[in-house]
Amino acid sequence: MDEPPRPGSGPWAYFLTFACYGARLHGSEKGSVDRNHNAVRTPLLPADHSRLLAGRGRMLESPARLNATARSIALAAIQDACAFRGWVLHAAHVRGNHVHVVVAAQLGPSDLLKKLKTRISRALNEELGKRRWWAHHGSTIPLWDPHRVDDAVKYTWDQGKPMARYINPNRWREQIRPNP
Repeated sequence: MDEPPRPGSGPWAYFLTFACYGARLHGSEKGSVDRNHNAVRTPLLPADHSRLLAGRGRMLESPARLNATARSIALAAIQDACAFRGWVLHAAHVRGNHVHVVVAAQLGPSDLLKKLKTRISRALNEELGKRRWWAHHGSTIPLWDPHRVDDAVKYTWDQGKPMARYINPNRWREQIRPNP
C-alpha cells in the first residue's frame, strides 16, 4: 500500500495545493492565478485594487484562516481520508491559509481534490462550526516520475515555518532533512 501506482498507469502521484476561502483574491498584491494566467513558471496576475474590491464584494463570509486546532483537525482528516480510500499519502502540510498534499491515488485529480476538501470540511465543521473553508478548486499537478514526487515532498515538508505536517515514514525517512 505504500508504493505509488505503476509507471504507465497514470502519474506516480499528484501535488495538490488549495487555499482557504478568501485567502488569495484576484487583484491582491500577493498575486494570484486565473484561468487565463496559470501556466507553470509564468508571472502571477498583477495587483489590481478594483478587481480585489470586486472579489471582496462577492464574498459570502469572512476569509477563513486555520489556527493550530484547525490545522491539526485538517491534517488528521487528510490522513483518515487516505487510509479509508487506500490512497498513498506521501506528505501533507496544512498552513494558516492553504494546504499542500502529495498523494497517489487511482482517481482523477479534480475528484481527488474534491474528496479531500469535502472530508476536511466535514471534520472542521463538526469540531469548529459550519462555514466555507476553501476557495474554489485548487492546483492539481500530476507527478509523472519519482523524482518529481521527491521534489514535491521536499517542497511540502520544507515550506515555511513547520505547521501541521506529515511525511510518509516508510518511504521518505532517509530522504528529508529534519526541519526543527
